[in-house]
Amino acid sequence: MTYSSLEQIATQLESENMRDRMVALASLRDVAAVDAVPLIKKVLDDESIQVRSMAVFSLGIKVTDECYDILVKLVKGEPDYSIRAQAAGSLGYLADPRAFEVLVRVFYEDTDWLVRFSAAVSLGNLKDPRAYDVLMQALDGEEVVLQQAAIAALGEIKAVDAVDRILRFAQSDDWLIRQRLAEALGNMPTDKSISALKYLAKDSQPNVAETALYSLKRLQEA
Repeated sequence: MTYSSLEQIATQLESENMRDRMVALASLRDVAAVDAVPLIKKVLDDESIQVRSMAVFSLGIKVTDECYDILVKLVKGEPDYSIRAQAAGSLGYLADPRAFEVLVRVFYEDTDWLVRFSAAVSLGNLKDPRAYDVLMQALDGEEVVLQQAAIAALGEIKAVDAVDRILRFAQSDDWLIRQRLAEALGNMPTDKSISALKYLAKDSQPNVAETALYSLKRLQEA
């Protein structure tokens, strides 16, 4: 992208119109990270939560050496829970192993379920087997969204040892949990996984059945 185009985006990011600023952020998708991040930083303290959230999300996509530190600072000290949640999610996109301990601490210490949800999802994105104990705690909690995140993340880290523990969700009333289970089992090659997927392939919810069939095919091909 030319210098004049970057200047145009920078000017648009200073517009009083929130929509203009969001359009400017969106246009950074075609800009190299080294050029995009300085522009993203201009709106990290924007008056609009929507603009700030979009900027924080962008830091997980346009990655430079400073993105990690910025996101860690936000996830630890940002007052707004939605921004903390977005920062936790973006840390997962970075796939930086340093984020593991940060995300574990966020999961245990943050009081907002959305932030904890994002932390659990990101632990799965890191694909670090050390996340097993944290995810099992989320699985055994009472918050359905955290159970969804934990099941998906256990699949991401290929936690075969968790198969017996997650199979109890095969008859959950929440079809999203059943779908997450079907996805996760596709990464857990055991006889019990195949049996459960055959059961889920007959689920009355089409999305669950389709996901189970796909996971079953993956396991059988593997």
